[in-house]
Amino acid sequence: MTDQTRMNASRRAFLQRASALSVAGVATPWALNLAAMSEAAAATATDYKAIVCVFLYGGNDYGNTLVPYDTSSYNAYSALRPTLAYARDTLTATALSSLNDPKDSAGVSHQYALAPNLAPLMPIFNAGKLGVILNTGTLVQPTTKLQYTNKSAPLPPKLFSHNDQQSVWQSSSAEGARTGWGGRMGDLFQAANTNSTFTCINVSGNAVYLSGNTAVQYQVSTSGSVPLSALQTSMFGSKECSAALQNLITQSRTHLFENEYNRVTKRAIDANVILSSALASAPVLNTPFPTKNSLGDQLKLVARMISSATTLGAKRQVFFVSMGGFDTHDGLVANHPGLMKTLADGMAAFYNATVELGVADRVTTFTASDFGRTLSGNNDGSDHGWGSMHFVMGGAVNGQRYFGTPPVVASNGPDDVGQGRLLPTTSVDQYAATLGKWLGVSDSNLLMLLPNLVNYNASNRTLGFV
Repeated sequence: MTDQTRMNASRRAFLQRASALSVAGVATPWALNLAAMSEAAAATATDYKAIVCVFLYGGNDYGNTLVPYDTSSYNAYSALRPTLAYARDTLTATALSSLNDPKDSAGVSHQYALAPNLAPLMPIFNAGKLGVILNTGTLVQPTTKLQYTNKSAPLPPKLFSHNDQQSVWQSSSAEGARTGWGGRMGDLFQAANTNSTFTCINVSGNAVYLSGNTAVQYQVSTSGSVPLSALQTSMFGSKECSAALQNLITQSRTHLFENEYNRVTKRAIDANVILSSALASAPVLNTPFPTKNSLGDQLKLVARMISSATTLGAKRQVFFVSMGGFDTHDGLVANHPGLMKTLADGMAAFYNATVELGVADRVTTFTASDFGRTLSGNNDGSDHGWGSMHFVMGGAVNGQRYFGTPPVVASNGPDDVGQGRLLPTTSVDQYAATLGKWLGVSDSNLLMLLPNLVNYNASNRTLGFV
């Protein structure tokens, strides 16, 4: 990614690894569960399943992604966004016909349309393999607008801050967290995989989401593993020189730090050999992926790795891919439609690839982002928000449905904490718990892995979208 937000995220990678775990604010329940984390029972698996996180860095604009379409809501949306709203007649082809009409807190039904450039997702939605998660965001516990206004409920730290909300989404703690919920799920499934290296796979750089207590995210490029160039060809024209270098950087040492460095290097070299061989023998994908599409390139590599899961000895895998550029501000009208096209083209191709591979019902893909954006227009754009709309996709998804409660589209309405910043009604922990349960994480382990889940009633800790 060349986007500034992704550059900042990469810069913070070292700090996230080096910092002590913050237990302030949102992390209070986390502190109570930290000691129990090591006692979480390893999960077993006899079949194959994977979850794929598509993170939209910068805070995706929810209003121009899932557009209010019923007459009353659309009129309110267009009034709040006189220079930003889609014309209603441009939404006809992407108006969603769902199996359930979601009702807001007042009992009023809502209808939605996808942004026009999300049209490639329409066939997947209509086939019942894509669902919409409504008004999701970072929460410590169920929170009302009155509690927010009176500051009488605990809130996530540093709301509306890119760095911190990215971290809270991915880890349940502010910037500086050392583990994320994807990595903590990976901790449980390492034993089920013949080679634990291929449990948590990051195709976009580094993210706390995939860091576990014991699971280490394995970072790859869109071409596969990243080899050590000096070992790929004869160093200085000498095979003996290359062999000496490999021995030097992989042999056991008595010095603690030297030994750990060599251990990690050896693991990377061994993993490169295994993955390169597996990908070389993987079936050729006939599904066309979009060209000049960074997300599509990442997801194509994920599909190739999934096709090699048996060779890699993987039963459970957690993947992370991402896009940048969503901190649009005044560039919303100019830039957001293109981002939607990149997202839809990449996701649709990936779903079709899983169908081709015969694993669509064993792979669940979901979107996430720092936060939503304000519904009220800000010149030619929108500002940092809170709750947002997201998609979940896969053969196991109970699709063509909405999950959660739709917000009332109104300035200073019951779901608006200012400028159209939605107060989330569905928490990231509930979102994550649903995915974790599908993977095979037990209810008791979910409470350990997701620190705020204990604040929700047992009956609604999961959302039922898979």
